Amino acid sequence: MGSGKRKVWARAGSSAVLPSPILLPHIPSFLLPHPSSRQCLQHEPLTCPTRSTHQEPHVVLEVEDSGLRKTALPMRPRVSVQDSALRNGNFSLRISPVRSEDAGLYEAQVVFPLCHLLFLTVTLSPPSPVVENEPLLLQCNSSHHASLVETCWFHNGRLVPTSGTFCSSHGAPFILRPAMSDAGSWRCQLRYSDNEIISAMYDLQILGELTATPCCPLSVAGFDAGSAADLPCTLSYLPSAFGIDVVTAHWSHLAGAHLQDWGISHNSSSRNFPLHLPVVGPGDAGQYRCAVSVGSRTISRDVTLAVVTVTPNIQGPVSEGSHLLLICSLTHPQGHERFQWKQLDSASTNSKPAVATSHNLGGHRFHMGPTLEIPHVSQKDSGTWECSVYGPEGRLGAVEYGLHITGTVPHGSVTKSLLLTLFNSLVPFPVSASP
Repeated sequence: MGSGKRKVWARAGSSAVLPSPILLPHIPSFLLPHPSSRQCLQHEPLTCPTRSTHQEPHVVLEVEDSGLRKTALPMRPRVSVQDSALRNGNFSLRISPVRSEDAGLYEAQVVFPLCHLLFLTVTLSPPSPVVENEPLLLQCNSSHHASLVETCWFHNGRLVPTSGTFCSSHGAPFILRPAMSDAGSWRCQLRYSDNEIISAMYDLQILGELTATPCCPLSVAGFDAGSAADLPCTLSYLPSAFGIDVVTAHWSHLAGAHLQDWGISHNSSSRNFPLHLPVVGPGDAGQYRCAVSVGSRTISRDVTLAVVTVTPNIQGPVSEGSHLLLICSLTHPQGHERFQWKQLDSASTNSKPAVATSHNLGGHRFHMGPTLEIPHVSQKDSGTWECSVYGPEGRLGAVEYGLHITGTVPHGSVTKSLLLTLFNSLVPFPVSASP
């Protein structure tokens, strides 16, 4: 890698360092000779050769790839090289002590391993950002010259089958309608005829609307009649992360034959586009659509707003001793909802709630099922009752009813009837979201 001669003077019995004539300031650390190279120092004795006295150069010290060192017997253990120096590209030879027969010409040979640089890349078509439901193609490209035998793709560590939503185009997965579940780590693995196996990773990000949990108890439960509600619409990533500056959202709702529209403008620093309904009533229940325009592409999601209502079997005031039925119902049910009645407080008792059955309340304050039956209305039934609706995701929402006694009946007197007044509270919440 380099050549040059230097003269070093040394006194017999002292130490001498033969500097390396090879300078490697540009060699990366991973290509330095030790432990992945071979170094050999040869000694040609300084004599006047004749036909009878001619001597061939012989190896003084050799360092192999494994770190094994071979030293000529006449110079062992007087010659050495430092490991730290080798790693830094310094191949100087130290002789201690020096003898007169050590004089002569020394040559350093350094052999570096060959390194063949190959590239392997994963490309995406069309380029990022990828929008859900728009076709995409992942391709794996390599500069290896051997024949390609097999191509395998893995998504989040699992082998991807070439069926269902994935089609294979010359070993490249073609996703017809990418969903949010397709985001994540993609790895292509290539096997060649020379048994070389190489792989590359790609982190696929899909810009879409996150399917909101149908219920969020803290944000949708406990609304009184005429209260506000917020319908969620949230992108998976900030548009600014993809270099998009302008984003607009558009909500629509088909109420009877009238289509209501709302326009919401946001900058790229936000990914939330909720629809705020200041006053919600039963007529607001139904399907809403959120359409977010990101650049030249549009992402849409449908959200169904449901309202919980309670219908009593008795209209108007309820007399003491009456048979009362409170029926809790949900607009736009999905068929897997569960209902639970609970008395939050009572005007006549401070006892803690306990489990109840539909046949006998027995002073207990819980009941499972959409219908709450009170066979004989009494003072202990006054207070606030709550009907909660649950789905597979958890609590969807709740509605509260206040039962207040408007009169009392003295013991033994039947001159007045005990009346209960029911106050209905409507609770809106989203129950489903679909692409």
